[in-house]
Amino acid sequence: MIKRLLRGVWLNVPPRLRRLTMRLTNTRFTVTAGGIVINAEGQVLLVKHIFRAGTGWGIPGGFLKSGEQPIEGLRRELREEIGLELDEIALFEARSFKRPRQVELLYLCRTTSQAEPKSVEVDRAAWFSTNSLPTGLPKDQRLLVERAVGNGAK
Repeated sequence: MIKRLLRGVWLNVPPRLRRLTMRLTNTRFTVTAGGIVINAEGQVLLVKHIFRAGTGWGIPGGFLKSGEQPIEGLRRELREEIGLELDEIALFEARSFKRPRQVELLYLCRTTSQAEPKSVEVDRAAWFSTNSLPTGLPKDQRLLVERAVGNGAK
């Protein structure tokens, strides 16, 4: 009985007020898309980003814009930052972090394009085999790359 009453009240609240209520009562977080990008030789693309902690090496990607689909956001980020076009993209893994409050969508990608820094955010872009990944690559990203390549990405 109470559920029906609450539902009736809720459905009669103006849509703008319902959206505002949902925004105020739900956790807010950012969403990023990253690519484990593999070339024809089975090498993985990593970028040295000037805003990343530590050595700066990591999987390429970035933040999604409002209303942007993850694959389109990943394509945009890679074009803007390193001039790279992707040939194939498949969802590899989704993960979330408490700090920062973030959801990350990781894609396994293939390309025949070359990568060259196009943005002041990226210092270098380089291809690596899994047995010569750069020192300072975060452990979680190293494991993701190894797992992606080990799952037949070659």
